[in-house]
Amino acid sequence: MTAEKIRAILREHGIENDYVETKLLIEELCGKYSEDKDYDSPRLFEAVEKRCARHPLQYIIGKWWFCRCEFEVNENCLVPRPDTELTVETAVKLLPQNSNFADLCTGSGCIAISILDLRSDTRADAYELYPKTLELAKKNAEKNKVSERFSGILGDVFSPELLGDKKYAAIISNPPYIRTDVIETLEAEVKQEPRAALDGGEDGLVFYRAIVDNFAKNLKDGGAFVFEIGYDQADDLKKIAEASDFSCEIKKDLGGCNRVAILRRNN
Repeated sequence: MTAEKIRAILREHGIENDYVETKLLIEELCGKYSEDKDYDSPRLFEAVEKRCARHPLQYIIGKWWFCRCEFEVNENCLVPRPDTELTVETAVKLLPQNSNFADLCTGSGCIAISILDLRSDTRADAYELYPKTLELAKKNAEKNKVSERFSGILGDVFSPELLGDKKYAAIISNPPYIRTDVIETLEAEVKQEPRAALDGGEDGLVFYRAIVDNFAKNLKDGGAFVFEIGYDQADDLKKIAEASDFSCEIKKDLGGCNRVAILRRNN
């Protein structure tokens, strides 16, 4: 099967970036990419079938790139997305020198690990509910050579005692924030990612409320919450902030959509 044939098959099944995806599949599964070669690889054939069934490309090749790091990914975590890089950039600028931060609902660890990679003076406690997902985050910390400054901790953000008496310069999270009734309308690939990492409850806000209510006490003086949010959730986050006597600053991504909320305690 040639590269041209693979591209045609992917196009027939509605895959828009057929050239890029074909090149990635061949390079990752067969080695060097060539337009002329006829590839005879059962692994490649199986991968094309999975992609045509709208299995996420990132799970098929088993890794993805985010910020300047490479992450192992599988069905136990969300796929790292470019929109989330704004959360990393915001935290990198916000964190004081030689500070520590918490990353709640860490998933693949992409946020915490990318911050550690960009800020060698920082340390992270990364919290995750699911053991297999946490092990994946720990592997990614080792892979990206930040494991000495990365602590993976198993626990539930709905438990007020999760952080104990620890104090952080920032508490960062890209929590599940999609409304339950919206999940079935998402792209086929997204629906194959872990539902628990997508479902933010009836209004999409249950994790934000829990994190602010439970862990405001764990922010150092001058500390901040940094949240990734949905494009239509800025006003809701401002209300959540106001109810706990926090200010709320909203940052837009490159597409002009509301993407990050920074909550600071009013003085």
